[in-house]
Amino acid sequence: MIDWFATARSTPAGTRPRRMAAQVSSFTIALSATAMLLADTAGAEQKKQRAAAKPAQIVEAAAPRTAGEPLMAIVSIKTQHVTLYDSEGWILRAPVSTGVKGRETPAGIFAVVERKEDHRSNMYDDAHMPHMQRITWNGIALHGGPLPGYAASHGCVRMPFGFAQRLFDKTRIGMRVIISPNDAAPVEISHAALFKPSLEAIAAAPARAEALAREQIDAAKAADAVKKAASAAPREASAASAALRNATSAKTRADAELAAAEKALAAASTDEAKTRAEERKAKAATAAADAAKKFDEATATAQAKKDAASTAKEAVKAADAKKAAAAKAATDARLALEPVSIYISRATQTIYVRRNTHKPAPDGGGEVFDSFEAPIAIKNAGKPIGTHVFTAVAKGEAGLRWTAVSIDDADSAQAALDRITIPQNVLDRIAPTALPRSSIIVSDEPLTAETNYRTEFVAVLSNQPQGGFITREVTPREVYATADYPTGDNFWPSFQPARGAPQFEPAQRRGRGPFEPAPPPPPASFWRGPR
Repeated sequence: MIDWFATARSTPAGTRPRRMAAQVSSFTIALSATAMLLADTAGAEQKKQRAAAKPAQIVEAAAPRTAGEPLMAIVSIKTQHVTLYDSEGWILRAPVSTGVKGRETPAGIFAVVERKEDHRSNMYDDAHMPHMQRITWNGIALHGGPLPGYAASHGCVRMPFGFAQRLFDKTRIGMRVIISPNDAAPVEISHAALFKPSLEAIAAAPARAEALAREQIDAAKAADAVKKAASAAPREASAASAALRNATSAKTRADAELAAAEKALAAASTDEAKTRAEERKAKAATAAADAAKKFDEATATAQAKKDAASTAKEAVKAADAKKAAAAKAATDARLALEPVSIYISRATQTIYVRRNTHKPAPDGGGEVFDSFEAPIAIKNAGKPIGTHVFTAVAKGEAGLRWTAVSIDDADSAQAALDRITIPQNVLDRIAPTALPRSSIIVSDEPLTAETNYRTEFVAVLSNQPQGGFITREVTPREVYATADYPTGDNFWPSFQPARGAPQFEPAQRRGRGPFEPAPPPPPASFWRGPR
């Protein structure tokens, strides 16, 4: 090692700067060479460790049988692959690339909400995202993309281009997408809490929906006819009221003239004056009698027209109520032909129910979901329950055949079902006609703000990284509630614990971060649609 102080002391004054510069340069070169050698060694060691830790590469595969319609896609963040399942098991498998550190793909429960064959990103320099299947409106999607063999996206799930194309041709809006931090797969399950529909109700449902649809059309036509007939009543009542006011004024003037004529007759002192006063009184009396008659007629007419207008108004209200009831009955009957999705949140002590109406959203993206919610009691509410997805995959001997997927197993799937009791009024509304593709999700988590009128459910695990989710802007919460797009009881889900629910923080109890802040619900004026 060079002793810089000793060297400086032994160097003649004239040559000291040049020799010191040379020595510094030599030292710098040696130091740089040593650093490069160490970096190369460390880099080689890191590569060796990554290679040892890297799981076996997943390759594209298809089940050796005829595949049915995909019911769900399960993405494993740990092993970077996606598996598609139909009612009989897995059908397709392929490698994926999820989000990098800081932009991690969120683990949780989603469903396809929009599909576009040729999509370009409006966030990342117009990047091409072919065969895009959106699962959140703030930008998380499955799509074709380059796969370097490790997590490399900004939060989306990239799939091989060819695989994404083939998958796009098989899926539809509403397909369940489960993103798991580890490997997960559906297993058969049976439990009393899982719906057992009525075969008679299911068989009768299509005919009932058709009949109620016809009744809805008839009720709408009848309401229009009543409104058309009633439209003249207010105008006629107004005209009659104006005529009454005129008749009242005429009667007042005639009565005043008669009183003046009588006064003049009483004051007359000559025969000629009395004659003139008597003639005046006779004319005034005739005019007053005529005015009184017209006043009586106008009064009766005005009252009749007023009563008719009131009756017409009530008839319109009754016709509108019948129309609304027929629309609700027809909607419920039509929705009974659709799979039902349920989300039970331990965080909010609420059960959320949704069905796809298949009506295009008014802003041009996705489809509108019908929804309602109700409070629910969960046993041992302070104890974590995990996150479990129960799916009716096919009809079975007991009504439906169910599978369970657990991605956060604080409690087992069976134990989670043991702890819930779905309210009877909810069961009466949805269970008799439950169909394959119906699902029940039980979770510690609340629904995120990305759950809105054109999504099924969006829930993320708060004990897993969410960089690719929370770094994106929350979808604007416009509310569309019109006659063409009526909503259910609760257009937006409740994000806060239900009144009377135990006040606990399930995420924090399990070492998680705090839940995402919930936006306030919209004002009561937004809640439209039949209950």
